[in-house]
Amino acid sequence: MSRDRRPPAASAETAPRKRARATILDVAARAGVSKSLVSLVLTGSASVSPESRAAVLQAVEALSYRPNAMARSLARRRTRMFGVLVSDLRNPFFGDIVSGLLARSTELEYSLFFTTGERDPAREESAIDAMLEMRVDALVLAAPRVPEAVLERVGRETPTVVLNRATDSGTCDSVTNDDILGGRIVVEHLADLGHRRIAHIDGGAGAGAAPRRAGFLAAMKKAGLEKEARVVEGSYTEEGGYQGARALLQRGPRPTAIFAANDLAAIGVLSAVEEAGWSVPGDISLVGYDNSSLASLRHLSFTSVDQSAPEIGSMAIDRLAERVAEGRSSARHETVEPRLVVRSSTSKRKGKS
Repeated sequence: MSRDRRPPAASAETAPRKRARATILDVAARAGVSKSLVSLVLTGSASVSPESRAAVLQAVEALSYRPNAMARSLARRRTRMFGVLVSDLRNPFFGDIVSGLLARSTELEYSLFFTTGERDPAREESAIDAMLEMRVDALVLAAPRVPEAVLERVGRETPTVVLNRATDSGTCDSVTNDDILGGRIVVEHLADLGHRRIAHIDGGAGAGAAPRRAGFLAAMKKAGLEKEARVVEGSYTEEGGYQGARALLQRGPRPTAIFAANDLAAIGVLSAVEEAGWSVPGDISLVGYDNSSLASLRHLSFTSVDQSAPEIGSMAIDRLAERVAEGRSSARHETVEPRLVVRSSTSKRKGKS
């Protein structure tokens, strides 16, 4: 007969209790000084005597006291925290934006709080209001889909910078890619390769979709190809690219080149093209947008428009830090010029168009 050697369960009386975190009042009591004197020591004031300073620091160490950063920030009316709304956490382009935000905010000693609205305007507005309630010093809104009226309201409440969405806001700063130019350089590249039947699967209602579409159409007209231009509604998702490509391939003459809304959509286009029995770039050249980490993967190797995402993130932090420090209230709008990174998904048109 075996014995149960398990230790008896701890009762309420015997269970170890978690020690409560020490407060500034505990430090003051242990050091035998006032709460205000403890605060002076912790903020590095030179007006405290060496004896009192030593007593406070000994008490801090003995109690493992950790100052409440939020309480100190609110007392100074600054949290040194910026709130960041990211439109789509699944899109690697925003990872590049975040890299720029983190690098520059670390240099300037700001913390970042991230959230998302999952590309839904109502959820985005709720997420923005939640960050405002946290008393963040400023906001970064990366490709938001909320209405312009919401941007105006938020910009009046706190320093705000909008990324990758063209806006004429009088209250928010903006840093965006020149999407019209981005659409144009894609057409110029494909036309130089001999393509005439060039189609565009756009980003639907997403930020930047309209100017990319406008740039595409303007460049097709300038090249004398406006009658060949085809635009199909899509989205900044793999599914949007897939469905858009299927629509293109099922009706009308097959395009010899497709310009996708972004790199995620380009993956969907690639799937649809291969599913239909065609190849990239053998039968159809393919261009993405963002030059994300996906585009450079060897088995994809997409030609793609680079938006300088890390630079945009860094510029956003600089604009907010400037507003917080100097109290600037006038809006400042900046545009970053894109460039085309050519890889193996585009080639010269084969045969007759």
